[in-house]
Amino acid sequence: MSPSFTTSLDGDVTDAIRTLLSDAGVEEDADLVARILVTGVGLGVDGTDRLDLKIASAALSEMRSAFSLFAPYSTSPKVTIFGSARTRPNDPLYRAAADIARALADRGWMVVTGAGPGIMQAAAEGAGPDHSLGVSIRLPFEEKPNAVIAEADRVVAMKYFFTRKLMLVKESRGFVCVPGGFGTLDELFELLTLQQTGKAEPTPIVLLDAPGGSFWQGLERFAEDHLIPSGVISPDDLDRVLVTDSVAAAEAEITGFWRNYDSLRWIGSRLVLRLCAEPTDAEVADLSARFAHLLTGGRIERTAPLRRERQDADRLDLPRLLMDFDRHRVGELHHLIRAVNALESAPPATPPIEPHAVS
Repeated sequence: MSPSFTTSLDGDVTDAIRTLLSDAGVEEDADLVARILVTGVGLGVDGTDRLDLKIASAALSEMRSAFSLFAPYSTSPKVTIFGSARTRPNDPLYRAAADIARALADRGWMVVTGAGPGIMQAAAEGAGPDHSLGVSIRLPFEEKPNAVIAEADRVVAMKYFFTRKLMLVKESRGFVCVPGGFGTLDELFELLTLQQTGKAEPTPIVLLDAPGGSFWQGLERFAEDHLIPSGVISPDDLDRVLVTDSVAAAEAEITGFWRNYDSLRWIGSRLVLRLCAEPTDAEVADLSARFAHLLTGGRIERTAPLRRERQDADRLDLPRLLMDFDRHRVGELHHLIRAVNALESAPPATPPIEPHAVS
Protein backbone atom coordinates (compact mmCIF):
# COMPACT_ATOMS: atom_id res chain seq x y z
CA MET A 1 0.00 0.00 0.00
CA SER A 2 1.64 3.26 -1.12
CA PRO A 3 2.11 6.19 1.30
CA SER A 4 -0.20 8.38 -0.83
CA PHE A 5 -2.89 5.74 -0.55
CA THR A 6 -2.68 5.29 3.20
CA THR A 7 -2.64 9.01 3.95
CA SER A 8 -5.52 9.82 1.61
CA LEU A 9 -8.15 7.94 3.64
CA ASP A 10 -8.94 9.70 6.90
CA GLY A 11 -10.69 8.31 9.92
CA ASP A 12 -14.12 9.55 8.80
CA VAL A 13 -13.87 7.50 5.60
CA THR A 14 -12.81 4.30 7.34
CA ASP A 15 -15.54 4.79 9.95
CA ALA A 16 -18.07 5.25 7.16
CA ILE A 17 -16.91 1.99 5.57
CA ARG A 18 -17.34 0.15 8.87
CA THR A 19 -20.82 1.61 9.24
CA LEU A 20 -21.72 0.65 5.69
CA LEU A 21 -20.68 -2.96 6.29
CA SER A 22 -22.62 -3.09 9.53
CA ASP A 23 -25.74 -1.66 7.90
CA ALA A 24 -25.43 -4.19 5.07
CA GLY A 25 -25.24 -7.04 7.58
CA VAL A 26 -21.69 -8.06 6.66
CA GLU A 27 -20.26 -9.83 9.69
CA GLU A 28 -18.15 -12.76 8.49
CA ASP A 29 -14.72 -11.72 7.17
CA ALA A 30 -15.76 -8.06 7.42
CA ASP A 31 -12.08 -7.06 7.55
CA LEU A 32 -11.45 -8.52 4.08
CA VAL A 33 -14.59 -6.93 2.63
CA ALA A 34 -13.46 -3.62 4.13
CA ARG A 35 -10.09 -3.98 2.38
CA ILE A 36 -11.90 -4.38 -0.96
CA LEU A 37 -13.90 -1.20 -0.33
CA VAL A 38 -10.84 0.69 0.86
CA THR A 39 -8.99 -0.33 -2.29
CA GLY A 40 -11.87 0.90 -4.43
CA VAL A 41 -11.94 4.25 -2.64
CA GLY A 42 -8.18 4.43 -2.99
CA LEU A 43 -8.42 3.98 -6.75
CA GLY A 44 -10.71 6.99 -6.85
CA VAL A 45 -8.45 9.05 -4.58
CA ASP A 46 -5.46 8.18 -6.76
CA GLY A 47 -7.18 9.63 -9.83
CA THR A 48 -6.97 6.29 -11.62
CA ASP A 49 -7.61 6.35 -15.37
CA ARG A 50 -11.21 5.51 -16.34
CA LEU A 51 -10.18 2.52 -18.45
CA ASP A 52 -8.19 1.11 -15.53
CA LEU A 53 -11.21 1.59 -13.27
CA LYS A 54 -13.40 -0.27 -15.78
CA ILE A 55 -10.92 -3.18 -15.83
CA ALA A 56 -10.82 -3.39 -12.02
CA SER A 57 -14.60 -3.05 -11.69
CA ALA A 58 -15.38 -5.67 -14.35
CA ALA A 59 -12.81 -8.13 -12.98
CA LEU A 60 -14.23 -7.93 -9.46
CA SER A 61 -17.79 -8.25 -10.75
CA GLU A 62 -16.87 -11.28 -12.86
CA MET A 63 -15.14 -12.97 -9.96
CA ARG A 64 -18.20 -12.45 -7.77
CA SER A 65 -20.40 -14.10 -10.41
CA ALA A 66 -17.98 -17.02 -10.77
CA PHE A 67 -17.67 -17.52 -7.02
CA SER A 68 -21.48 -17.68 -6.84
CA LEU A 69 -21.60 -20.27 -9.64
CA PHE A 70 -19.07 -22.54 -7.93
CA ALA A 71 -20.24 -22.07 -4.32
CA PRO A 72 -23.00 -24.75 -4.31
CA TYR A 73 -20.46 -27.36 -5.43
CA SER A 74 -17.66 -26.51 -2.99
CA THR A 75 -17.55 -30.05 -1.59
CA SER A 76 -17.52 -31.78 -4.99
CA PRO A 77 -14.16 -32.64 -6.58
CA LYS A 78 -13.70 -30.88 -9.90
CA VAL A 79 -11.63 -31.54 -12.99
CA THR A 80 -11.02 -28.94 -15.69
CA ILE A 81 -10.79 -30.17 -19.27
CA PHE A 82 -9.00 -27.96 -21.80
CA GLY A 83 -9.02 -28.39 -25.56
CA SER A 84 -9.74 -26.82 -28.91
CA ALA A 85 -13.04 -25.17 -29.77
CA ARG A 86 -12.49 -26.32 -33.38
CA THR A 87 -12.55 -30.07 -32.80
CA ARG A 88 -15.46 -31.68 -34.66
CA PRO A 89 -17.79 -34.38 -33.25
CA ASN A 90 -16.41 -36.99 -35.66
CA ASP A 91 -12.84 -36.48 -34.41
CA PRO A 92 -11.45 -39.24 -32.12
CA LEU A 93 -10.30 -36.46 -29.79
CA TYR A 94 -13.93 -35.46 -29.29
CA ARG A 95 -14.78 -38.99 -28.15
CA ALA A 96 -11.72 -39.12 -25.87
CA ALA A 97 -12.79 -35.88 -24.14
CA ALA A 98 -16.35 -37.13 -23.76
CA ASP A 99 -15.19 -40.49 -22.40
CA ILE A 100 -12.86 -39.08 -19.72
CA ALA A 101 -15.52 -36.58 -18.65
CA ARG A 102 -18.12 -39.37 -18.40
CA ALA A 103 -15.76 -41.62 -16.42
CA LEU A 104 -14.95 -38.91 -13.88
CA ALA A 105 -18.58 -37.77 -13.60
CA ASP A 106 -19.51 -41.37 -12.82
CA ARG A 107 -17.06 -41.09 -9.90
CA GLY A 108 -18.87 -38.00 -8.63
CA TRP A 109 -16.55 -35.39 -10.12
CA MET A 110 -17.79 -32.09 -11.57
CA VAL A 111 -16.35 -31.26 -14.99
CA VAL A 112 -15.34 -27.65 -15.63
CA THR A 113 -14.83 -26.35 -19.17
CA GLY A 114 -14.62 -23.11 -21.09
CA ALA A 115 -18.28 -23.68 -22.08
CA GLY A 116 -17.63 -23.37 -25.80
CA PRO A 117 -17.86 -25.80 -28.75
CA GLY A 118 -15.40 -28.52 -29.72
CA ILE A 119 -13.62 -30.30 -26.87
CA MET A 120 -15.48 -28.15 -24.35
CA GLN A 121 -18.83 -29.36 -25.67
CA ALA A 122 -17.58 -32.96 -25.82
CA ALA A 123 -16.61 -32.84 -22.15
CA ALA A 124 -19.95 -31.31 -21.17
CA GLU A 125 -21.81 -33.99 -23.13
CA GLY A 126 -19.78 -36.72 -21.49
CA ALA A 127 -20.29 -35.39 -17.98
CA GLY A 128 -23.93 -34.46 -18.52
CA PRO A 129 -25.64 -31.26 -17.37
CA ASP A 130 -25.76 -32.28 -13.70
CA HIS A 131 -21.97 -32.57 -13.53
CA SER A 132 -20.93 -29.69 -15.81
CA LEU A 133 -19.86 -26.13 -15.04
CA GLY A 134 -18.80 -23.58 -17.64
CA VAL A 135 -16.70 -20.42 -17.64
CA SER A 136 -17.08 -18.82 -21.06
CA ILE A 137 -15.29 -15.90 -22.68
CA ARG A 138 -17.06 -13.10 -24.52
CA LEU A 139 -15.45 -12.69 -27.97
CA PRO A 140 -16.77 -10.99 -31.10
CA PHE A 141 -16.57 -14.23 -33.09
CA GLU A 142 -17.19 -16.79 -30.34
CA GLU A 143 -20.28 -18.96 -30.38
CA LYS A 144 -22.69 -18.91 -27.46
CA PRO A 145 -22.11 -21.38 -24.58
CA ASN A 146 -22.75 -24.95 -25.69
CA ALA A 147 -26.27 -26.23 -25.21
CA VAL A 148 -25.45 -28.73 -22.46
CA ILE A 149 -24.23 -26.05 -20.07
CA ALA A 150 -26.52 -23.25 -21.26
CA GLU A 151 -29.68 -25.31 -20.72
CA ALA A 152 -28.60 -26.21 -17.19
CA ASP A 153 -27.83 -22.53 -16.49
CA ARG A 154 -24.44 -23.46 -15.02
CA VAL A 155 -22.26 -21.01 -16.85
CA VAL A 156 -20.71 -17.63 -16.18
CA ALA A 157 -19.44 -15.35 -18.95
CA MET A 158 -16.16 -13.49 -18.61
CA LYS A 159 -14.83 -10.44 -20.45
CA TYR A 160 -11.19 -11.03 -19.53
CA PHE A 161 -9.06 -14.10 -20.10
CA PHE A 162 -7.20 -13.62 -16.81
CA THR A 163 -10.37 -13.86 -14.69
CA ARG A 164 -11.57 -16.80 -16.76
CA LYS A 165 -8.30 -18.68 -16.33
CA LEU A 166 -8.39 -18.00 -12.59
CA MET A 167 -11.75 -19.74 -12.26
CA LEU A 168 -10.83 -22.59 -14.60
CA VAL A 169 -7.86 -23.38 -12.35
CA LYS A 170 -8.82 -22.24 -8.83
CA GLU A 171 -11.45 -24.85 -7.98
CA SER A 172 -10.11 -27.94 -9.70
CA ARG A 173 -8.28 -30.94 -8.25
CA GLY A 174 -7.20 -32.28 -11.62
CA PHE A 175 -6.67 -31.20 -15.22
CA VAL A 176 -6.98 -32.92 -18.58
CA CYS A 177 -5.55 -31.21 -21.66
CA VAL A 178 -6.66 -32.48 -25.07
CA PRO A 179 -4.72 -31.31 -28.17
CA GLY A 180 -5.56 -27.76 -29.16
CA GLY A 181 -4.16 -24.47 -30.35
CA PHE A 182 -2.73 -21.35 -28.73
CA GLY A 183 -5.45 -21.17 -26.07
CA THR A 184 -5.02 -24.77 -24.96
CA LEU A 185 -1.23 -24.47 -24.88
CA ASP A 186 -1.47 -21.21 -22.95
CA GLU A 187 -3.65 -22.89 -20.34
CA LEU A 188 -1.31 -25.88 -20.11
CA PHE A 189 1.83 -23.78 -19.71
CA GLU A 190 0.19 -21.66 -17.03
CA LEU A 191 -0.70 -24.85 -15.15
CA LEU A 192 2.88 -26.07 -15.38
CA THR A 193 4.23 -22.69 -14.27
CA LEU A 194 1.93 -22.58 -11.23
CA GLN A 195 3.01 -26.08 -10.25
CA GLN A 196 6.71 -25.49 -10.86
CA THR A 197 6.78 -22.29 -8.80
CA GLY A 198 4.55 -23.53 -5.98
CA LYS A 199 1.92 -20.85 -6.62
CA ALA A 200 -0.64 -23.64 -6.80
CA GLU A 201 -0.86 -26.80 -4.75
CA PRO A 202 0.16 -30.03 -6.53
CA THR A 203 -2.57 -31.50 -8.71
CA PRO A 204 -2.59 -34.20 -11.40
CA ILE A 205 -2.20 -33.03 -15.00
CA VAL A 206 -3.01 -35.39 -17.88
CA LEU A 207 -2.19 -34.74 -21.53
CA LEU A 208 -4.75 -36.94 -23.27
CA ASP A 209 -4.49 -37.80 -26.95
CA ALA A 210 -6.65 -39.87 -29.27
CA PRO A 211 -5.65 -43.55 -29.54
CA GLY A 212 -2.34 -43.67 -31.39
CA GLY A 213 -1.98 -39.88 -31.39
CA SER A 214 1.43 -38.20 -31.09
CA PHE A 215 0.53 -34.54 -30.43
CA TRP A 216 1.79 -34.43 -26.85
CA GLN A 217 4.81 -36.61 -27.64
CA GLY A 218 5.94 -33.72 -29.82
CA LEU A 219 5.83 -31.45 -26.79
CA GLU A 220 7.90 -33.97 -24.82
CA ARG A 221 10.49 -34.07 -27.60
CA PHE A 222 10.66 -30.27 -27.69
CA ALA A 223 11.31 -30.23 -23.94
CA GLU A 224 13.96 -32.95 -24.20
CA ASP A 225 15.68 -31.44 -27.26
CA HIS A 226 15.57 -27.75 -26.36
CA LEU A 227 14.16 -26.76 -22.96
CA ILE A 228 16.09 -29.19 -20.75
CA PRO A 229 19.47 -28.90 -22.56
CA SER A 230 19.29 -25.10 -22.41
CA GLY A 231 18.63 -25.24 -18.66
CA VAL A 232 15.36 -23.29 -18.70
CA ILE A 233 13.45 -26.17 -17.10
CA SER A 234 14.62 -29.01 -14.86
CA PRO A 235 14.99 -32.56 -16.22
CA ASP A 236 12.12 -33.79 -14.03
CA ASP A 237 9.70 -30.90 -14.61
CA LEU A 238 7.53 -33.01 -16.90
CA ASP A 239 7.46 -35.91 -14.43
CA ARG A 240 4.36 -34.35 -12.90
CA VAL A 241 2.50 -34.78 -16.21
CA LEU A 242 1.01 -37.99 -17.60
CA VAL A 243 1.05 -38.24 -21.40
CA THR A 244 -1.37 -40.93 -22.54
CA ASP A 245 -3.87 -41.97 -25.18
CA SER A 246 -5.79 -44.12 -22.68
CA VAL A 247 -8.94 -42.83 -21.02
CA ALA A 248 -8.57 -45.48 -18.29
CA ALA A 249 -5.01 -44.33 -17.53
CA ALA A 250 -6.16 -40.70 -17.47
CA GLU A 251 -8.93 -41.51 -15.02
CA ALA A 252 -6.55 -43.51 -12.79
CA GLU A 253 -4.07 -40.62 -12.75
CA ILE A 254 -6.68 -38.05 -11.72
CA THR A 255 -8.40 -40.14 -9.06
CA GLY A 256 -5.25 -41.95 -7.91
CA PHE A 257 -3.50 -38.69 -7.04
CA TRP A 258 -6.02 -38.35 -4.20
CA ARG A 259 -5.85 -41.98 -3.12
CA ASN A 260 -4.05 -41.18 0.14
CA TYR A 261 -2.94 -37.56 -0.16
CA ASP A 262 -5.61 -35.12 1.03
CA SER A 263 -4.09 -31.66 1.33
CA LEU A 264 -1.14 -29.65 2.58
CA ARG A 265 -0.54 -26.52 4.60
CA TRP A 266 2.47 -24.39 5.35
CA ILE A 267 2.79 -23.36 9.00
CA GLY A 268 5.60 -20.85 8.99
CA SER A 269 8.54 -22.63 7.41
CA ARG A 270 7.17 -26.11 8.10
CA LEU A 271 5.04 -28.21 5.78
CA VAL A 272 2.13 -30.32 7.01
CA LEU A 273 0.95 -33.09 4.70
CA ARG A 274 -2.52 -34.46 5.49
CA LEU A 275 -3.26 -38.09 4.56
CA CYS A 276 -6.33 -40.30 4.36
CA ALA A 277 -4.71 -43.26 6.18
CA GLU A 278 -2.27 -43.45 9.08
CA PRO A 279 1.19 -44.55 7.88
CA THR A 280 3.25 -47.06 9.84
CA ASP A 281 6.45 -46.13 11.67
CA ALA A 282 8.46 -48.04 9.09
CA GLU A 283 6.77 -46.18 6.21
CA VAL A 284 7.46 -42.78 7.80
CA ALA A 285 11.10 -43.70 8.37
CA ASP A 286 11.42 -44.86 4.77
CA LEU A 287 9.86 -41.64 3.42
CA SER A 288 12.21 -39.59 5.58
CA ALA A 289 15.24 -41.40 4.21
CA ARG A 290 14.12 -41.35 0.57
CA PHE A 291 13.22 -37.66 0.53
CA ALA A 292 15.90 -36.25 2.83
CA HIS A 293 17.26 -34.30 -0.15
CA LEU A 294 14.04 -32.24 -0.23
CA LEU A 295 14.34 -31.19 3.42
CA THR A 296 16.32 -28.32 4.91
CA GLY A 297 16.98 -30.43 7.99
CA GLY A 298 15.45 -32.88 10.42
CA ARG A 299 13.19 -35.74 9.45
CA ILE A 300 9.67 -36.41 8.22
CA GLU A 301 7.66 -37.08 11.35
CA ARG A 302 4.13 -37.89 12.38
CA THR A 303 2.31 -35.04 14.11
CA ALA A 304 -0.98 -34.09 15.70
CA PRO A 305 -2.75 -31.03 14.26
CA LEU A 306 -0.67 -27.92 14.90
CA ARG A 307 -2.02 -24.96 16.84
CA ARG A 308 -2.85 -22.91 13.75
CA GLU A 309 -4.71 -25.85 12.28
CA ARG A 310 -6.69 -26.33 15.48
CA GLN A 311 -7.60 -22.64 15.53
CA ASP A 312 -8.99 -22.94 12.00
CA ALA A 313 -10.53 -26.41 12.55
CA ASP A 314 -8.55 -27.44 9.47
CA ARG A 315 -8.90 -31.15 8.60
CA LEU A 316 -8.38 -32.13 12.24
CA ASP A 317 -9.52 -35.73 11.79
CA LEU A 318 -6.74 -36.66 9.38
CA PRO A 319 -3.27 -38.15 10.12
CA ARG A 320 -0.38 -35.82 9.36
CA LEU A 321 3.26 -35.72 8.39
CA LEU A 322 5.41 -32.74 9.39
CA MET A 323 8.68 -31.69 7.77
CA ASP A 324 11.03 -28.80 7.04
CA PHE A 325 10.55 -28.90 3.28
CA ASP A 326 12.91 -26.86 1.12
CA ARG A 327 10.73 -24.18 -0.46
CA HIS A 328 13.21 -23.83 -3.31
CA ARG A 329 12.23 -27.38 -4.34
CA VAL A 330 8.48 -26.99 -4.00
CA GLY A 331 8.07 -28.05 -7.62
CA GLU A 332 9.19 -31.55 -6.58
CA LEU A 333 6.44 -32.04 -4.01
CA HIS A 334 4.54 -34.28 -6.39
CA HIS A 335 7.27 -36.94 -5.98
CA LEU A 336 6.59 -37.14 -2.25
CA ILE A 337 2.83 -37.17 -2.81
CA ARG A 338 3.08 -40.07 -5.25
CA ALA A 339 5.19 -41.99 -2.75
CA VAL A 340 2.57 -41.37 -0.05
CA ASN A 341 -0.13 -42.66 -2.38
CA ALA A 342 1.88 -45.83 -3.02
CA LEU A 343 2.24 -46.77 0.67
CA GLU A 344 0.85 -50.14 1.68
CA SER A 345 -1.19 -48.37 4.36
CA ALA A 346 -2.92 -46.21 1.73
CA PRO A 347 -6.58 -46.89 0.88
CA PRO A 348 -6.97 -49.33 -2.02
CA ALA A 349 -7.01 -47.88 -5.50
CA THR A 350 -10.37 -47.90 -7.27
CA PRO A 351 -10.53 -49.68 -10.63
CA PRO A 352 -11.24 -47.46 -13.65
CA ILE A 353 -14.76 -47.33 -15.09
CA GLU A 354 -14.96 -48.61 -18.64
CA PRO A 355 -16.00 -45.82 -21.02
CA HIS A 356 -19.31 -46.25 -22.78
CA ALA A 357 -21.11 -44.57 -25.61
CA VAL A 358 -22.25 -40.98 -25.24
CA SER A 359 -25.65 -40.33 -26.74
